Parts: sequence; C-alpha cells; structure tokens
Amino acid sequence: MRTPGAGHTVLVVEDDASIRALLTSALSAAGYAVASASSGQEAMFEAGSRKPDLIVLDVMLPDTDGFRLTRDLRAQGVYTPVLFLTARTGVEDRIIGLSSGGDDYVTKPFHVQEVLLRVRAILRRSAASGTAPGGFRPPLRYADVTLDESTREVQRAGRPVKLSPTEFRLLACLLAQPERVLEKPEILQQVWRYDFSGDTRIVDTYVKNLRRKIDRDAPSLIHTVRGVGYCLRLPREETDPVTR
Repeated sequence: MRTPGAGHTVLVVEDDASIRALLTSALSAAGYAVASASSGQEAMFEAGSRKPDLIVLDVMLPDTDGFRLTRDLRAQGVYTPVLFLTARTGVEDRIIGLSSGGDDYVTKPFHVQEVLLRVRAILRRSAASGTAPGGFRPPLRYADVTLDESTREVQRAGRPVKLSPTEFRLLACLLAQPERVLEKPEILQQVWRYDFSGDTRIVDTYVKNLRRKIDRDAPSLIHTVRGVGYCLRLPREETDPVTR
C-alpha cells in the first residue's frame, strides 16, 4: 500500500531542535523524505540543492524571518509551496505570511497530525495543478493569457509570467470561469480549500499581487466587483459596478 508521503521531499526549517526532531520523525513515519535546516541561510542552501516538494517553515529564525525568506526564495525563482509555523496568532500576521508567498499557516502550539494534514493538502493541491491522468491537460486561455497546467507556465501576450503556486491556482480559478463574477468565499474554497474563518482579505491581497504581474504592461483583465468579488474579462467602455 502506497504511503501518503511516498515520492515527496519535505524541508523542515525550524531553529528549535526538539520541534525540528518531532516534525522530522513524524514526516518520515508518514513516508516523506525529509531534509532539515535551523537557519535561513541553511534553508536557502537546502532549498536549492534538495529541490523539496514543500517547505515547512518557522517564522522566527535566528538570522531572518520566514516571511522574508519566502520572499527571497520567490525572488530567486523558487516557487516551492510553503507551510508556515508560528506563534503569531493574529489575522494580520497570517495575511502578511500568506501574501509573502506562503501557501498555508499553522500556529504554535500545534498538533503533529494537523501539520501532516496540511502538508498532504498542499501537495494534493499542487498535484491537482499539474498533469492530469492520461498525461495531458489542455492549456487554459483567455484573451492573450495562457496558463499551461502541465508545464506550470503562464504567458501574457507571449511574455512569460512567474507566479507562486498560490498565484498560479488563483489565476487558474479565474481562467476556468472567465467573464463570471466569483464571490470571495467561493475563491477561498476553490484556491485554498477552506475559508480562513470567513476572512476574505487574503483574496484581496493575492489578487493585488496577481494584477501586478498579469496586468502590468497590458489592458486590465482582472476586475473588482464592489462588495462581491472578482471577474476575469476584457475591459468594457460602459459604466458598470465593476472596477479595476
């Protein structure tokens, strides 16, 4: 019987040796190959050399913080999914973490089983955005935007666009239903698979980030519907409740 973690490598970045050992043991028992690091510098090296499928990342590290480390990884073109571990419980901290390029968030103290479930969910979402059974999934297209779920490539007017895993899923969600207004709770469910206790600000943050990349040098395709959500469509001349 295939174990849940078979074929996946997880990098655990945690400066507390006891927590690092606990997570390493639990992930190994679940079938994952595990690498570990106790600082941001070590994490950067391991992420580049081991090419993990997911990073479990403590926010408070001796030489940096997990949010900054994630931004540095994204800036270097490393889009490995990140699960944050932190003692910060505020909603604002959670939004900062996820908007820095993270994919999920677990607060300390935590149950190991919750971490394992979150790891499995992130890897499942990543796999769902990859190659479909049978080996090929047709690219999603709208206007001059193309998203290829098989190769994980995005282009706007022929220009490659680098997206984080969550930004990629958000764009795929919009592209799958062009010209339809998607409500924020619906986007939360489709992209993150849960509702963050009803707080939809993370959607606003990620849409803002996505716009910077997709609509940077071309007519706006991602539009806000006041009080409702977002819509992917070509610009229209007439006045309506949809705004940039």
